[in-house]
Amino acid sequence: MQPVTDRRILRIAAPILLANIAVPLLGVVDTGIIGQIGEAAPIGAVGLGAVILTSVYWVFGFLRMGTTGLVAQAVGAHDLAESGAILMRGVLIGLGAGAVMVLGQIALMEAAFMIAPASATVEALARDYLAIRIWGAPATIALYALNGWLIGTERTRSVLALQLWMSGLNVVLSLWFVLGLGWGVPGVAAATLIAEVTALGLGLRLCRAAFTGNQWRDWARVFDRARLKRMWAVNSDIMLRSVALQAAMTGFLFTSAGFGDVELAANQILWQFLMIIAHALDGFAFAAEALVGQAVGARAVGQMRQAGLRAGVWAFALAGLMAVVFLLGGPAVIDVMAKDAGVQNAAIAYLPFVAALSLASCAAYMLDGIFIGATGTREMRNTVVLAVAIYAVVIWAFVPVYGNTALWSALMLLNIMRAVFLGVLYPQLERRVAMGV
Repeated sequence: MQPVTDRRILRIAAPILLANIAVPLLGVVDTGIIGQIGEAAPIGAVGLGAVILTSVYWVFGFLRMGTTGLVAQAVGAHDLAESGAILMRGVLIGLGAGAVMVLGQIALMEAAFMIAPASATVEALARDYLAIRIWGAPATIALYALNGWLIGTERTRSVLALQLWMSGLNVVLSLWFVLGLGWGVPGVAAATLIAEVTALGLGLRLCRAAFTGNQWRDWARVFDRARLKRMWAVNSDIMLRSVALQAAMTGFLFTSAGFGDVELAANQILWQFLMIIAHALDGFAFAAEALVGQAVGARAVGQMRQAGLRAGVWAFALAGLMAVVFLLGGPAVIDVMAKDAGVQNAAIAYLPFVAALSLASCAAYMLDGIFIGATGTREMRNTVVLAVAIYAVVIWAFVPVYGNTALWSALMLLNIMRAVFLGVLYPQLERRVAMGV
């Protein structure tokens, strides 16, 4: 194996950091473009439609993480044939899942608007938006597998190129379709659909190394029962773990709503800061996934440990820097985001929790990356479920007495417990890798 160096870690992490910045910016740009129409309903329709699809797509995030860990291990074991077969399995799952969404689009829309009702005008426009964008579901879900393969093989510059293509084309086409041709909401949807479908084509091109030779169409290998069973176990564990975490995050926001409009608004603003932290730390967590996975494939426990530690040092340095930036610059940003003095004061009062969470969450993110790379997904699933259960009990017991302070403290405890539980299990993970189990 190549040595694990700081330069190698940064080469993997830096493009992911840049790619992650493009993700939230795209939503801002789309909203800004549709906002030029001068009506409220189109903005609400695009936002609602995007949230509905994003929520469904999020369920399939396991394809990215599972593919990264499995591919990285195949690379470490010099099993290029299996690396290509893993990608093919992931792409087929993505295309199949997307096809099911297209076929079931009517039921999906009915369920979505039953859960999130809107005005008749907004709902009609959102249905138009969804009726166009839903056709991009196969491409969008398959892209999770392509991104996972690129990260597992350390081709993160290609991940950045893919994201920049998709975001850039979306913006250009949205400007043309909405402001130039006057298509309104359908124009934004059509721009996103074209960006998603062409991104799939570009992604397949960027993953062409997986399609050299015949391994990608070695159907006996692709559909091998034992390998499919392992892939299912890994992906189902990640999916259940993600569902538990999403429940915790949703619970945080729902509980915030019970504190009144001021503290709800303050928590919403601070939540955006936490999303920036998460996207930033993901860069080094992804680097850990790739390098740890390759070390596991080669049964190189020493390099596995070194990869986790080196990536972790960089992540903690970045987390510390972000904590300082939020403490010093956060009040100014809050003043821009909210003009209500009460909201400003409440957000600034709880800003130290954001800074503390930047550091407290870092170990959890990095250990997630290590365990994903080593496909220790069962441990991830079990520890997250336990941590979320503790988090829920703390909210139930202390929020009625201590309010928002208890809610933020519970979120802090959730991330600390995730790290503690995985840290306790880490030595077992090393022993398992050493034995090749």
